[in-house]
Amino acid sequence: MANYGMVIDLDKCTGCRACMVACKVENNTPESNLWMYVFRFEEGEYPSTKTWFMPRPCMHCENASCVKVCPVGARYKRLDGITATDFDRCIGCRYCEVACPYGVNYFNWQKPEENYYIDWADPDLPSELNGEKPGYANPDLDQAYGSENRRIAGGGHDKGVMEKCTFCVHRVEKGLEPACANICPTHAIKFGDLDDPNSEAAQLLRSKPSFRLLEDAGTSPRVFYVGQHEPGPESRQIEEISARV
Repeated sequence: MANYGMVIDLDKCTGCRACMVACKVENNTPESNLWMYVFRFEEGEYPSTKTWFMPRPCMHCENASCVKVCPVGARYKRLDGITATDFDRCIGCRYCEVACPYGVNYFNWQKPEENYYIDWADPDLPSELNGEKPGYANPDLDQAYGSENRRIAGGGHDKGVMEKCTFCVHRVEKGLEPACANICPTHAIKFGDLDDPNSEAAQLLRSKPSFRLLEDAGTSPRVFYVGQHEPGPESRQIEEISARV
């Protein structure tokens, strides 16, 4: 059984945020739901300043606090390490959102079709798309996955449920990378079996000193960072992105 994880090289991340766009398109997430987010940090004083970036997906923690608090078992750990959400079982209590120290959970306050960027019912849309199907029509997002045979892929399914990064489970089960890793132009994001010494993720993890976010929380994240250093008191986070992205 694979032991999936992600390794992000902060020395290579340029803050282009292509990973954010790819995530939204691939997973059909509604407006304001950002499963992947890229933080910008600044250090130092003018003229000796430094800017760097940190992508932040769900940490898919080994000791996930969100799993522990879910009263109906909708949030659970797969044997391959992915922390998943069963949309059919979720009751929208939002306990997982409160328990998570990373802020990666999003609640669907509206019907997804009322919270998209485009009116998919617009009669002029088919001609504008030139026959292409929009991302929300991806049939893979409605399939059941894993030995548990549960509907856990993609976003924008139902009103009143919690959603978050899935490591693009619908792609992983086909042997593909998550969309963020696949699109990264500088190859800063590596995904794979951390127990396989030949995987790119495992090789990158061995190549440089690493850290994980909020390790003192005891959640044992499966997302590792290499290069740069963990944000400290000298790092100033610069918010550039509207909450309506």
